[in-house]
Order: sequence, then C-alpha cells, then structure tokens
Amino acid sequence: MEIVSWLLGRYPELMVSLACFLLLFHRLNRRNGLPTNWPVVGSLPAITVNAGRMHEWLTEFLRTAGLSYVVKGPWGSPVDVIVTADPANVAHVFTANFGNYPKGKEFAQMFDVLGDGIFNADGESWAFQRRKAHALLSDARFRAGVAASTARKLRDGLVPLLDGLAASGAVVDLQDVFVRLTFDLTAMFVFGIDPGCLAPDFPYVPFAAAMDTIEEVLFYRHVTPVPWLRLQKFLKIGHSKKMRNARRLLDASIAEFISLRRGRAAEAESTGEAAEADLLTSYLECQDEIGMSGAEFDRFLRDTTFNIMVAGRDTTSSALTWFFWLLTKHPDVEAKILEELRAHPPSSGADGHRTTAGLKQLVYLHAALSESLRLYPPVPFEHKAAARPDTLPSGARVGPSRRVIVSFYSMGRMEAVWGKDCSEFRPERWLTAAGRFRHEPSYKFVAFNVGPRTCLGRDLAYSQMKAVVAAVLPRFRVEVDAGAVVRPKLSIILHMKDGLKVRVHKREEDYLA
Repeated sequence: MEIVSWLLGRYPELMVSLACFLLLFHRLNRRNGLPTNWPVVGSLPAITVNAGRMHEWLTEFLRTAGLSYVVKGPWGSPVDVIVTADPANVAHVFTANFGNYPKGKEFAQMFDVLGDGIFNADGESWAFQRRKAHALLSDARFRAGVAASTARKLRDGLVPLLDGLAASGAVVDLQDVFVRLTFDLTAMFVFGIDPGCLAPDFPYVPFAAAMDTIEEVLFYRHVTPVPWLRLQKFLKIGHSKKMRNARRLLDASIAEFISLRRGRAAEAESTGEAAEADLLTSYLECQDEIGMSGAEFDRFLRDTTFNIMVAGRDTTSSALTWFFWLLTKHPDVEAKILEELRAHPPSSGADGHRTTAGLKQLVYLHAALSESLRLYPPVPFEHKAAARPDTLPSGARVGPSRRVIVSFYSMGRMEAVWGKDCSEFRPERWLTAAGRFRHEPSYKFVAFNVGPRTCLGRDLAYSQMKAVVAAVLPRFRVEVDAGAVVRPKLSIILHMKDGLKVRVHKREEDYLA
C-alpha cells in the first residue's frame, strides 16, 4: 500500500517524466528515420509515439531501410519482428517456401476468435475448407444467385437509399453505407439470409458491431507488449473484456442464423424444393463427409461462416470506400469511368444493372479498382512465423525468436516496387498500349494475398465492386464534406478511422440513357 500511495502522490511528475522520455526517444529516432532498438524497451518508444499513424510510419522507415527492418520488442516479449515490403521476401514466404510458414499455434492464439476457420487452419483442415469454398464459388448456380441478389440489393436497397440522401442533402458516412451493403450481401451468400443492415434508418445490428470491435482488438494485439496482454486477460479488463463481450454477441448472432437456415432447409426438404445455393447449405449437406456431429459440427459451422463473413464484408467495403474517396480527388478518372459506362450500357431488360458478362467489358474500371487496391489494400499487413529457421532473400534470418510482418500497405508505396510515381493514383499503369488489362504477379500486387492462400473470392469481389460502381456513379456524384479528415483506422482491416462523411448529389446528366 505504501508503494501505491507513493506512486499516486507522484503521478503528475511520473507522467511528465514519461512524456519527456518519449519525446527524447522520438527526436533521436528521427535522426536517421529508423526506429531505435533500445536496451530493455526495444522499439516500444518509437511504436508509442507513432501509434496513431502506424501504416504511414512503417512506410517511411521501410523506404529508408531498403524495404526491410528488424523491430525488437521490449523485455518480456518472446520475439522480434522483421517488417518487410520486399516482393522477393513475399514470394519466398508465401509461395516458394509456403510449407515452412503455416499459420501455427501463435497465430491461432492471436486470432483465436476465428476458431478453426480457413484463415487459422493449416494442413488437411485448411485444404478441405478451401476445396469446399472453391467448389461453391465455381458453381454456376451459386454465381448466378450472387449476381441476381447483388443486382436486387442495389436496385431495391442502395440506389433508393442514395436517392433519399440526395433529396435531403444530409451528410452520410459512405463507409457505413458500404459496410452495411456488403454485410447484407455476404450474409446472403453465406447464410442465405438478408439481415437488412442496409436500411434508411441505419439499424443497429449486433453482429456487425461485434465484428468491428473484434477487428480493432486484433490489431491492438499486434502492437501491444505480450506481458500487458496477459495482465489484461488475467484481470478481465481493457481490450480483453471488449473481445469477450463482442465474441458473445457474435456467437449468439451466428447461432441464430444457423438455426434459421436449418429450419428453412428442413422445410425445403419436406416440400421437395431444390436446396438453395449458399455456403452454409453446402456444409450442412456434407456433414457426413466432414465427419462431425453435435456441438463439434456447430463449432465448425460457426468458425467457417465467420471467417467468410470477415472476408466478404470488410474487404469489399474497405475497397469501395477508398475507391470513391479517390474518385473525389481525381475527377479525370471519374470522367473516364463514366465514359466507359456509357460506351457499355446495361443489356436490355437489366433494369440499369449489368450482367456478369457486361461487367467484364469494363476494363478501365477494373484498372481503376486495382490501382485503388494497390494503394489501399483492405488487409494492410500479414503476420507470418517460420516452422523451421530460415533465411529470407533479403538476408534476414527468421525462426522461433523472430517473426515476419509484411506491410501490404507500404509495398504499394515503394518506389523500388512500383516506380517513381508509386504514390500517385494512376489507373493507366494497369493498361497496355492496346487498352487491355495488364496483370501483375501476386507477390507484387498483394491485395488478394499471395500463393496457395490467394483469395478464392477475387473474381467475385471485382464483380461486386464493379456492380456497385456501375449502379452508383452514373446516377450520383459524391462530395466529401468540408472538414472531413480521411485517415486509416488502426485495425486489421483498412477502414477509415472516422468514416467517409459525404453529401450525395443526383447527376444532371443522364448517363444511363
């Protein structure tokens, strides 16, 4: 008690001393642009000072360091980290030496909320889940159903909502709109259920709110000393408490969706109706193949569906938000997209919405979306650990005491990777002289991951993003609200910290004519 009283009595002096201490470290760190790895505290002072601008800070020191740099943790941390934006390292870790970089126990512990879903799984479990997902995404009936439900949601949900906002002149968070839209779309092809998150009254949806909280906590785990994380967990406070509460909401929501889907499947079977083409139904139909029953199978369904919800909702909504913001900054690109949309109008009877085949004709739009994803990848970094000691192409050694974090965000801003105009939004870099799309290797363009774990839903994501742009851009013009500050949120998904506050205006020109 005497020690506690002494600390409380000198709290102001301690805080001032700490502030001076961090300021001194910050100035010393800025001398060469690299974070200093100090004895005992490691790089914690630099991390603390730059916590509010983590992605920009990583980009700055990786430029100075030549694409890779070792960041040492404070005393008590079990590992150091090599931060890299080197395509050669990426190709080595994600493809050439893929088998030596499984997700592993440490990754599974950090991302424990994902359970045994595809993002955490290794070995046969991962291979099985990937085969099932690939089979579903390749199924013509499923793809047709996704295209139809997307067109219906845009026609009956998004466009009327934006019409109302344009008429009222109200400021709206466009990021929130896109998160709601993609939450509904993803729930429809995962659970076969439209939860109605996208509605004029912007309803509170516990499932969606829990996902937001979980992603923030997962990012926090990457930058917080392990002893402090353990103390929070022991005391059941802070981010540990937030995760526990969010997970309880999440599990209850998924359990409700699974129960509803089982009920509809049983009803369809009793009436002889054809089974619906959604992810959950496909897993319910192959329960014998999976070899699980009861609570074990329920956990499998929970983990699998949640992983796909994260992949579908957050990545697409993030990509759309950054893309529309970039269009407000580059009216010349917006004009070219509108010109392409007029040159390739919707087919007759499509009610203003394009078929999948029609969306493939939008080459410049595809290039513009790719350029946006290059600069603002929805998953801004990835964590890797080597099962056996290894040496990266850059010369750095990794093993039990040193992990790898690849900054996808920084990679898109490296002159050594993308040239001197790497920081510019220039869709033309993706086009050949003949106007065809120019493909880049995945270890350079990392927005959809790399190697065997490349995102299976890439084509679906592009189609959905093109459909949204084709439905919105000819009808509406987006204006960022004065005073809005756009910056990345500290999360495992690259959302905007304060959303994207905009006003929506109806276009005077009839671009759909």
